[in-house]
Amino acid sequence: MPLSPAEVAELQQARALLENPGLAARISEALGSPIERGFEMLPKRWNAAVMGATRKAIETALDVALRTLDHERAETPANRWHKLAVGTTGAAGGAFGLAALAIELPVSTTIMLRSIADIARSEGEDLRSLDARLQCLQVLALGGRAAGDDAAETAYFAARAAMAKAVSEAARFLAQQGAVQHGAPVVVRLIAQLASRFSINVSQKVAAQAVPVLGAVGGAVINTVFIGHFQDMARGHFIVRRLERRHGAEEVWRVYKEIPGHR
Repeated sequence: MPLSPAEVAELQQARALLENPGLAARISEALGSPIERGFEMLPKRWNAAVMGATRKAIETALDVALRTLDHERAETPANRWHKLAVGTTGAAGGAFGLAALAIELPVSTTIMLRSIADIARSEGEDLRSLDARLQCLQVLALGGRAAGDDAAETAYFAARAAMAKAVSEAARFLAQQGAVQHGAPVVVRLIAQLASRFSINVSQKVAAQAVPVLGAVGGAVINTVFIGHFQDMARGHFIVRRLERRHGAEEVWRVYKEIPGHR
């Protein structure tokens, strides 16, 4: 069954959220200066620190996704509350700089995941489903184009395609085991793929926070932009999934490609 005009409009909204603009552009606009300055100020080993903190954050988020997300029952997404909470953690992180990342990022990521779950539920996802909870986690991999992505493909569908096998394998394994085993190969692969994409956005966040004059206030602003980015990714992703449940993935993809502005 083809999409109705109202549903096409919803898909247009989803595409606008999913494809533009990137986190770096949003941060630069919020701060009034490009974040390239921050990259120049980071220590030489910052990349290893970011990846380590990112992996820890993803592991924490995976535990939260599988154990507690379906316990939350609010019907309306509490976007403002989650932004305030993440802004507070950003203020603390901004005050202590890169050294606080390993503590601040898992906390911020957990809050973001709960916000993503709120949005998923509002779009009809059943968080008692393992697939729905892993889809919440997958949102963290959206909005950051990896090096191997097809330049002719949309960033959103490229990320989904790249993650599809790892997510499905992990879902089957976790359904059988009933608990997270972080050393299991399928879980390791899932965390690695999520972390590699999420770290792109984390790197941009860290670079912006590296500018010394920003401090706690800048950290709060950056984290507010950070969660706003993923709230938009979540809204777009779960609009697409709702339409796919109704019309099928192929039909939604066909219409998505025909929307003006498609790359």
